This record gives sequence, structure tokens and C-alpha cells, in this order.
Amino acid sequence: MGAGHVENRPTVADGIRLGLRALVYAVLGGAALIAVVTVVSVLGPMAALDLYTPPVAAWWTVFTAIAVQGVPFLLLGTVVSAAIGAFVPQRVLTRLLPRREALAVPVAGAAGVVLPGCECASVPVAGSLMRRGVAPAAALAFLLSAPAINPVVLVATSIAFPGQPAMVLGRLVASLGTAVVMGWLWARFGKEEWLRLPKRGGGHEPGGGARAFAAGLQHDFLHAGGFLVVGAAAAATFAVTVPRSVLDVFTASPWLSVLLLALLAVVLCVCSEADAFVAASLSGFSPTARLAFMVVGPMVDLKLLALQAGTFGRAFAVRFSAATWVVAVGSSVLVGWWLL
Repeated sequence: MGAGHVENRPTVADGIRLGLRALVYAVLGGAALIAVVTVVSVLGPMAALDLYTPPVAAWWTVFTAIAVQGVPFLLLGTVVSAAIGAFVPQRVLTRLLPRREALAVPVAGAAGVVLPGCECASVPVAGSLMRRGVAPAAALAFLLSAPAINPVVLVATSIAFPGQPAMVLGRLVASLGTAVVMGWLWARFGKEEWLRLPKRGGGHEPGGGARAFAAGLQHDFLHAGGFLVVGAAAAATFAVTVPRSVLDVFTASPWLSVLLLALLAVVLCVCSEADAFVAASLSGFSPTARLAFMVVGPMVDLKLLALQAGTFGRAFAVRFSAATWVVAVGSSVLVGWWLL
């Protein structure tokens, strides 16, 4: 190393400044999003009155209710997810997993309760776990459970469904059961040629310190916030534009209502921290159908299919997503019949 070269190493103070800056940006971003939604909620009904279109006013009401309720949990979830991704190394999980794959799958699935993450972050985290020697079946169980059963999601569900603890328990049991079953299915039937392990350097990996926290927080909040707004708008449009006669065809049949909301969850791509509020707004459907919406969404949707295809390969994404959708729907029906 030359005498004139000075190595600039980040100090602890630099890390603290970066972390605080990222947190301030996220809070300001959340406040800005709430302010925009609030202004729109005020101006929207006024515009609706000017245009003499009561359905527009109804659309703004549904959209605002979903977005405003979902933003605080979205912000909290992305802060927790970024902190876990930046400061918790993969070896913490690998040391806790049993050596036997059949036992490692439920342990990895249950780890989603204490190591939460959003859907977008769970894919690169699962890839990095596989590169560190974690069995693919266990890593995939964690991939499915982390965004579905973490504390932020469960608290948001309890607020979206006040006085209905069975809905919270049902989401926990059905989601964890789906993750574990999919891990076992991959351990039994999965083939190595279907899974392409990601190369090092893609995505934000755990253990990156304050810089990784800042990057992960900014990416996750902006990315998931966009899907929250789109999901709220789509749910409001669905609630206002779809004729009641059409909904009656599906709501009259328990099976058709479950299948419709399970497919709707794939298309809407609502983040797991806010999907409970969207599900609560679909009051015309049965509790089991709304449970299926919340179980399927964090595990199978269009953005996750694209992320999995880019990370693990198209052959894996198509097979794994299709099987996960079937298992998630079946788990929701069984748990809904048992608890709801």
C-alpha cells in the first residue's frame, strides 16, 4: 500500500448518522404520504360533489381508509425489516437450525415470528441463507413465513379486525402451516436443477451495518409504499365498480368466494403489513375468504413471482408459486372451517 494512500473506514459515528438519516427520511416519507392521502381525502369528496358522482366520493373514502390505516404499519415493518437485514448475521439462524432437514423446516418457519421481513426482502435473505449452507427447504420455509407471521403483521391484523382474535390466530396458523408444508414438500420432491442459487452481490444482504440499514429502509419503504397505494386504489375500485349482482354470485358460494379473493391477492400485490386493512374492507365476503386473501398475498403475488424468477430462476418460480398457492388456499379453508 502506497504511503500517500489513506484508507477511509466508516466510523461508528458515521454509522449512527447514516442510521438516523435513514430513519428521518422514512418518517418524513411516511408523513408526506399521510399528508398527500389526507389532502386527497378532503379534495376528493369535494370534487365528487362538483361532478355529481357519489361513487367517486365512495372511492375516495375507501381508498383513504385503507391507505391511512396501513401507512404506520408499513413504516414500522420496513424499519424492523431493514434493521434485521442489516444487523442480524445469517449465522444466528444457521446455528439455531437442527441438522436434520425435516426438523429444520418448522424451526426456520417459526423463526419468521422473531426475524420479520417484508416480501421483497425475504427473497434475497433466503438466497443468502442458502449460500451460507442452510438447506433450501428450511430457507424456503423462512422465505414464506417471515412476511406473513411477524409481530407487525399480526398486530396490524388485530387492529384491522377488532374484537376478532380468531382471525389473528387463523392467519398465524394457516400461514405457518403453509410455510412448513411447502418446506417439507420441497425437501421431498424438489430437484436441484429447478433451483438456481443466486450469485453473491445481488440484493441487500444481512449483516451490512448502518449503510445496509439505510439502503434497505429506503428501498423497502418506497417500494412497499407504492404497492400499498396501488393496492388501496385497486381495492377501492373493486369495491365501487363491481356490481353487487356479480359479487352475489361469488359471495353466495363459499368456494367461489375463497378462490376469487385468493386470485385477487395475487393480482393486487398488497404488502403484508397493510393487506389486513384491505381484507377488512371486503366485508361482503366470508371470513374464510378474507383469511385466504391474507394468507396467499404475502406468499404468492405478481411481484414475488418476478422476484423469485430473477433470483432463483423461472423453473423454480413457476413450480414453487403454483404449489404454494394451492397449499395456502387449502390451509386457509381448513383453518377457516376450524376457527372461523
